[in-house]
Amino acid sequence: MASRVPPGSADEPHEGGARLTGAQVSAINRFPDDNPNPVMRMDADGHLIYANPASTGVLKAFGVSVGEVVPRQVVARLEAVALARGFVEFVADDRTFAVWPVPIPDLGFTNLYGTDVTAERAIVKFPDQNPNPVFRIDRDGTLVYANPASAGLVAGLDLTIGAGLPADLREALLRSVRAADRSTVEVEAGGCVYALLPVDVPEFGFVNVYGTDITAARERERLAAENERLLLNILPGPIAQRLREGEPLIADRFDDVTLLFADIVEFTRLSSDLSPSELVGVLNDVFTAFDGLVERYGLEKVKTIGDAYMVVGGMTDRSDDHTIRVAGMALDLFDAVARIDAAARLGIRFRIGIHCGPAIAGVIGRKKFIYDVWGDTVNVASRMESLGLPGRIQVTHAVMERLRPTYRLEARGLIDVKGKGPTPTYFLTGHAGPTRAGSVTEAVAAHAAHDGTDLL
Repeated sequence: MASRVPPGSADEPHEGGARLTGAQVSAINRFPDDNPNPVMRMDADGHLIYANPASTGVLKAFGVSVGEVVPRQVVARLEAVALARGFVEFVADDRTFAVWPVPIPDLGFTNLYGTDVTAERAIVKFPDQNPNPVFRIDRDGTLVYANPASAGLVAGLDLTIGAGLPADLREALLRSVRAADRSTVEVEAGGCVYALLPVDVPEFGFVNVYGTDITAARERERLAAENERLLLNILPGPIAQRLREGEPLIADRFDDVTLLFADIVEFTRLSSDLSPSELVGVLNDVFTAFDGLVERYGLEKVKTIGDAYMVVGGMTDRSDDHTIRVAGMALDLFDAVARIDAAARLGIRFRIGIHCGPAIAGVIGRKKFIYDVWGDTVNVASRMESLGLPGRIQVTHAVMERLRPTYRLEARGLIDVKGKGPTPTYFLTGHAGPTRAGSVTEAVAAHAAHDGTDLL
């Protein structure tokens, strides 16, 4: 390996020990230490035998110091372009260097000439023919460049070259740059939605912002969310997920659920003078209030049938307090309906029936499919509603046993239930404890006169 005497010395030997000629010394003098550009020398064995002070960045990119062997992958890249007089780019600390290898066979080494091309590469990042929006802002958030594809975005933000970005957008972009997390910033402009990726260029004191039109993607997401909302209006969430996962037949048996039926008393007569839009409007207002209560109490709406509403508890959450929660919802229904102006004007009242026990549930149909519940528990709950009294909540003995510690109930006595014969039933009137002004007990009383039966 050549000795490491100062470059350009007349005493520097050739590999064979001979003195260098004047021409050879002149060649070596091409590597002055004061050259502002990187200049290096690599011997035939791949040792870096010289590097001027301006080569610091390139050496860092190589991962080598003077006297060490240049990594084989670096040598291979240099050899690949040497014969074609080409160059190789290396990056270190946000700087980009182009390095030209120039073999000098007579002296047994290769000169490596480097040039800092960071600025050129930064500018290349903004070609006018780029089909995506690309613009540049300075540290104060002033727009200093925008390519033609940015016209819609720039116009939508009401910007011109030399103008400052809106404060919230400027801060969001600069915050993303400071975080160095490569996160995008979304902005609406000109009727489109763009994802903006800010990239810091610290050596020049500006930020490059790369834009992508994601309007179509966001619209697809909105439609997917709307479809999901509609699906969950038809099916409980866990059931919808099972269908999405490809389960062909959904049928489940539940050992214990609570069913509630609510039906508007004489709705056909009450609505006879209403237009179709008024009729649907009233039902929508009333059942929307019901939907809110179902969600609040963690229950599941099974379906509506005309002016009837069906709810189940204990089916998706399998908790032990579903009967308590169904009763709470039933009591709140009276207050909810009383606050609806159209319902109050029509004098709408409900019959409500509740029963608990085992049931079977599943999805039937391929088109316009529905989630439904079957079994004796469903039939008895329906009978509790149809054989009840306007403005009252009628429950079975099984429900009464679960509610008695928490709620106030009145014994109605025996009623004849089809398929069951004489059956004891009860009216749910409110929460246990002292009656307060505006309580649910008073709300129930407002819907039906007290019939004088014994309080449990």
